[in-house]
Amino acid sequence: MGKQHQELSQEHIAFIQAQKLFFVGTAMDRGRVSVSPKGMDSLIVLGGNRIAWLNVTGSGNETATHIQANPRMTVMFCAFEGKPLVLRLYGSAKVYHRSDRQWDDLISAFKPLPGARQIFDVAVDLVQSSCGMSVPNFEYIGERELLNDWATNKGEEGIRQYWAQNNQLNIDGQPSHIIAKSNCSTSSSPLPKPGVGR
Repeated sequence: MGKQHQELSQEHIAFIQAQKLFFVGTAMDRGRVSVSPKGMDSLIVLGGNRIAWLNVTGSGNETATHIQANPRMTVMFCAFEGKPLVLRLYGSAKVYHRSDRQWDDLISAFKPLPGARQIFDVAVDLVQSSCGMSVPNFEYIGERELLNDWATNKGEEGIRQYWAQNNQLNIDGQPSHIIAKSNCSTSSSPLPKPGVGR
């Protein structure tokens, strides 16, 4: 049976820190709902009602686009080994880009990741735990280094060009503002047409 909590307990925090994978759900008032898997040791707990996670460059930019329009975010963790548990964190998120002062305040708390593009700072207003008994057991083998290798090979300028070409619009054609908010030298790059470079 599900239980609701006003903040993360030490047991919850230990569980989160042991996970290799988490899921993020966001949505604007209209348009598609995004559910995105995250890993790479990119999430930190900053208190009983605050977490943050470092977002790296990928093919889409849904989460940042959504949060700028509607700050609601749900973060979910599942136990894939050991005692079953599903832990959901509900709250409001702020997105920080490289040009934001808060980026400088937070970035040193994370393990360096090539291609890092945003930090999401989440104020948690509800924690819900549930049994997770239907979640299958999986064995953790190791991290995939493909994305890190790709970003490293791209280099800083290549990553910025990728943002300009692929990350300026979400799948509903809404702007992410990533170029302006990241102090990119490609700030004059026009927005791609909807359906291109999402």
